[in-house]
Amino acid sequence: MSALALGYAALFYAAAAVLAVGLALKIRVYLRAPAPLKIPTTPAPTTTGGVALRLAREVVFFESLFKASKWTWIFGWMFHAALLLVLLRHLRYFQQPVWDIIALVQPFGTYAGFAMVVGLAGLWARRWLVDRVRYISTPSDHLHLALLLAIGLTGLGMRFVRHTDIVAVKTYMLRLMRFDIHPLPADPILLMHLALVALLMFVFPISKLLHAPGLFFSPTRNQADTSREQRHLAAWAAALERK
Repeated sequence: MSALALGYAALFYAAAAVLAVGLALKIRVYLRAPAPLKIPTTPAPTTTGGVALRLAREVVFFESLFKASKWTWIFGWMFHAALLLVLLRHLRYFQQPVWDIIALVQPFGTYAGFAMVVGLAGLWARRWLVDRVRYISTPSDHLHLALLLAIGLTGLGMRFVRHTDIVAVKTYMLRLMRFDIHPLPADPILLMHLALVALLMFVFPISKLLHAPGLFFSPTRNQADTSREQRHLAAWAAALERK
């Protein structure tokens, strides 16, 4: 077995472990973090069902971003919707046989890559062109956008500029899940694309990209506005009351 295939196998095993363990630890922190105040952003729902609906609108439509900035919403929603289609399209590399729904997504996922790149370019331009956003932007903000943009561009490069052997790539990925290492094509764009994806997996648990799971743990979104109907006590305050 080639050193290239073994090296990328080790890279992805390590990246998957860091991603899984890192996410689990972060979610554990979120679950244990005290919420001492009732602070839902008003107007807020007063029932559990209303909270679930509000979260669903936030996840699917980016409701609060739409109200705050239409231009940011356009580029942000474009990027996330395209990313979803791209990820669904890539599931075919990990399935045999491929599910019908994944096969149906393939043509949409192909051109969603362009929308993903345009959305990222718009979000990155915003960090340079809008004064108040440029002022609060950190190097990590630019690096995350650059990383995601590079992943998108290398993916499009393999599809429209220099094709790679996708059958061999799929075989490699399927066998990788079974700890059976097969040869990996040595195409430069493919290797760069895979290395960038692995890097994203490494940094995801320690980056602002954690807003993806973090949204569900935000007290401004997951709390019902019931401060008049019932007293809200954090776990540590309830423990003190019992003493």
